[in-house]
Amino acid sequence: MPDFDEQQFSAAIQGSEIDPAAHQVASIYARALLAASEKAGKSEEVLDEFNALVRNVLVRYPRIDDLLASGMFPNEVKVELIGRALGGRVSPIFLNFVKVVAGHGRGRYLKAIHGAARDMFNQMRGRVRVLVTTAAPLEAHQAERIAGQLRGALSAEPTLERQVDPGLLAGIVFRIGDTVYDGSVSTQLERIRSQMIHRSVHEIQRRRDRFGTPAGN
Repeated sequence: MPDFDEQQFSAAIQGSEIDPAAHQVASIYARALLAASEKAGKSEEVLDEFNALVRNVLVRYPRIDDLLASGMFPNEVKVELIGRALGGRVSPIFLNFVKVVAGHGRGRYLKAIHGAARDMFNQMRGRVRVLVTTAAPLEAHQAERIAGQLRGALSAEPTLERQVDPGLLAGIVFRIGDTVYDGSVSTQLERIRSQMIHRSVHEIQRRRDRFGTPAGN
């Protein structure tokens, strides 16, 4: 199985290391990771491993995320810790990639890289990642119905990621890329719009009836 080539990776990011914004860094690293995994035919496997790292480690244990982001520990120490923690548990491509990220002092961007890599991969496969937030868990048939509606609206295959927010008053919230579509708000706006139209029509009819009434009647 081909490894992640550090020399090729370093060449890919050369000239982009000078104080870049987080999303720029994430895009650069994500593109390099996908180039290596696509060449090996292992993108699905690598992204599954990335999902597990973020979900089961970085999110569940914030101290590990803080350690990778900290400047108090040499990058060499971080690389060694990653080797001990992930060695034999993930593919060589992904292991070497995470080591390279940590070795370049970019461990704090791992979650951003993860998001960028998923978005790029979905785009390559003609998919669109959609974060769906509801006040209560969606049933399977509800998720299928939403996916069908989004499929027609987006002209692409939606990949739903579901989360629950009990504080959501009503409706449903979609996040596609950097854009948030608040279903509850749009429903309220449409209701207000309909009410305004109804009142306007009623007022026009009332005035027409008043001015159209013959004098003396």
